Amino acid sequence: MTDAIVKKPIAKGKKGILLINRIGPSRSQLFIANADGSDERPLFDEPSFDCHGSFSPDGEWITFTSERNGDGQADIFRCRPDGSDVQPVVETLHVEDALVLSPDGMTGAYVSTEDGYTANIWVVDLASGERRKLTHGHVKRNDQIDDSPSGSFRPAWSPDGEWIAFSSDRDTAWYGHGDGHGWEHTQELSIYVMRKDGSDVRKLHGERNMCFGSPKWSPDGKRIVFYAMDREATWGARRPEWIGRVESQIVSVDFETGKDRTDHTRGPDLKLAPQYLPDGTVAYYIKAGGGGPNMRATDAAWVQKDVPTGLYYTDGRDPVLRQLRSPCWSADGSKVIYEKVDFTFRGQGDPLYSWDDEWEYRHTDVFPVLSRNGRVCITEKQQGCSSVVTCKPDGSDKFLVFDASKAGLDPIQNKKGLAGAFQPSWSPDEQWIAFGIGAWFDARSKGKSKIMRAKSDGSYSEDLTDGTEQVGFPSYSADGKSVVYRVWEQDNWGLRIVDVDTKEVRVLTTEIDNLPSWSPDGERITFTREYGKANYHVCTIRPDGSDFQALTETGANDGHSIWTYDGRIAYSTGMYGFRDEAAIYDFTFQPYGQIMVMDADGSNKRLITDSLWEDSMPCYIPNKFL
Repeated sequence: MTDAIVKKPIAKGKKGILLINRIGPSRSQLFIANADGSDERPLFDEPSFDCHGSFSPDGEWITFTSERNGDGQADIFRCRPDGSDVQPVVETLHVEDALVLSPDGMTGAYVSTEDGYTANIWVVDLASGERRKLTHGHVKRNDQIDDSPSGSFRPAWSPDGEWIAFSSDRDTAWYGHGDGHGWEHTQELSIYVMRKDGSDVRKLHGERNMCFGSPKWSPDGKRIVFYAMDREATWGARRPEWIGRVESQIVSVDFETGKDRTDHTRGPDLKLAPQYLPDGTVAYYIKAGGGGPNMRATDAAWVQKDVPTGLYYTDGRDPVLRQLRSPCWSADGSKVIYEKVDFTFRGQGDPLYSWDDEWEYRHTDVFPVLSRNGRVCITEKQQGCSSVVTCKPDGSDKFLVFDASKAGLDPIQNKKGLAGAFQPSWSPDEQWIAFGIGAWFDARSKGKSKIMRAKSDGSYSEDLTDGTEQVGFPSYSADGKSVVYRVWEQDNWGLRIVDVDTKEVRVLTTEIDNLPSWSPDGERITFTREYGKANYHVCTIRPDGSDFQALTETGANDGHSIWTYDGRIAYSTGMYGFRDEAAIYDFTFQPYGQIMVMDADGSNKRLITDSLWEDSMPCYIPNKFL
């Protein structure tokens, strides 16, 4: 399993390829340096995707997370500090992450989504490989309405090896940013401790609407240090526009009582990854910037403030200023390991890890849609233009159908991905492509938009709506005579259907509905409906407005539903919660988002991704088109 991924002929021996969009770093490389930043060197001569490094207490091993088994497949490994003797520790089809070794070097504690897809703390015996789950975030059922987050993250061993500290969002509520109104969830974390066998679980420190994360022990085992921030800040911590505006502090409490709080820092900036050094100094890092020099254009446009980022120490020594993520210091405080990440855009058709043996997973830009003769159309958002292009399934033979940069949109919003030509849809005869043009997401409240269609050869385009409303996200009917789309304005919500010849519009729904997709047989339309603050479900309805059905009922968000080539529904779900602490992520919206597939009636739900990153926007392409 440990061989690096190799680019293969598309879908050889498979049913076809599955395009998905991933929001996450495309490269990550581990580095080791002295605590003062000197003598920096890469851990490996030949880098793969490696992150979340940690020193063993005796300094003989480095543990780390790696995707060397495939882009998106997180497993845990260990190696010597010189990069030699690389050994897999746990490799499954699920997420394994954040491995730390016990003081006696015999056991590893780590995070895994094995057994139910929820992040839990596990332990593994390094000699036998036997592993056991210690925390028990509930296994989610697809019919649970009153479910809640229940993940556990970032384990840390006590110096005597008898206890494990960790963070958890158990017993909290799904809650969107912006006072609960935002689509994307924030995260409320508390600090917990338990014995090494999983018994005597105790909440050490927690507070409503706060986030406390990444615990570490003092050398004498009497205190635990962690970062503290408002819950709302866990949204800004992963968004580039909030750099320099989100702050956290480094604090510690007494292990026995959870009290006697000490604030080790004050002032602005996002401070993470605290750790005691042997002399009682607390080391940490300030997270800012893009994490590296190769930000995607759509991300770079968001950055508003440059903040000195790097390693900091509470004893007043000079900081080590450089772009890095997830630092961890050796037990003696002399060395530090960290990763440098790269957000270069994955190419159209680049290989990803495949969780379904029958399909080969490949990366795509947003809103991929397949024509009846096998050509793909996308919105080219992550390149910073949000134009409509078509290509072959492998990304070759790209053709610009509609240039959003020439549509009179705000160029900054266009580059940010807040404006552009979104959700293209093929007409059945492939002569036309419909799309929404205008301002989207946060910008939609300040601008109108319209539904357009363009000839697929780029020779001509026309308006399907008059531009007086905030409309978008169209989908063609199976007979090519109509397009369904959404309206999003105060007291003017819902789905509409426009006749492409007469331009007559009729009302289909009047609820807060979004992202419609017409079934291949023309019988039903799937869409996302809001059921309350940050609570969205996947629904279907007939084109005449009859037989409405809600197909998902979890307390988390379900949305972005589309029809597959064979009449099933694929969509994004947040029901399994975060896979890591939210504040650790970069340039993402819903890092908990994974892809689910179900039958048209909502039965047979099955998760088809299990990564650390936000995966969405699936598009199946059968082998007959390859």
